[in-house]
Amino acid sequence: MSYDFYAFLDRMKYIKRWSLMRSVREENIMEHSQEVSLIAHALAVINNKYCGGNADGAKCVMYAMYHECSEVVTGDLPTPIKYFNQSISGAYKDLEGLACDKLLTMLPEEMREEVSLYVKPDTSCYEWKLVKAADRLSAYIKCLEEKRCGNTEFEKAKKSIEDDLTSRNMPEVKLFMELFIGGYEKTLDELDTPI
Repeated sequence: MSYDFYAFLDRMKYIKRWSLMRSVREENIMEHSQEVSLIAHALAVINNKYCGGNADGAKCVMYAMYHECSEVVTGDLPTPIKYFNQSISGAYKDLEGLACDKLLTMLPEEMREEVSLYVKPDTSCYEWKLVKAADRLSAYIKCLEEKRCGNTEFEKAKKSIEDDLTSRNMPEVKLFMELFIGGYEKTLDELDTPI
């Protein structure tokens, strides 16, 4: 018997983000998930090395890898619509849950329990909080990239995301911003190259 779970997730590369915004460069949810994974891992390391925490970096990476997987079923609903009111937001969360349940049926029974830990994460744990912050940092980096290319379309989004990141009051986010965000505003020639 053949199972379609991974082939279906491979289609994440066709789901575009920022559908209501004019972008210099399109972004899909597969590449976004990889970026969020890198940032979530960085936040976990910062939590452990600078903040005296004990975040599970591998758990952060796995949560981040799967955090958009429901969108291969639902598509990427633009943020202004997704959060227009509590009724729409709640209905969309329910739809995402149903999408995740459907995806999990595309796995052999023997694999479902373990994979479901990441497809349907523990949203009360600190690792999930780090992933959600990493998701916002990824959006912030997208705004910086677009601005660097002369696109003013993302200016309001940049300010809104910056305010959201500040309001989270997370030392890991603050340190990531201090240590790494400056690099995202540089050209290739300005980056310290390893060679």
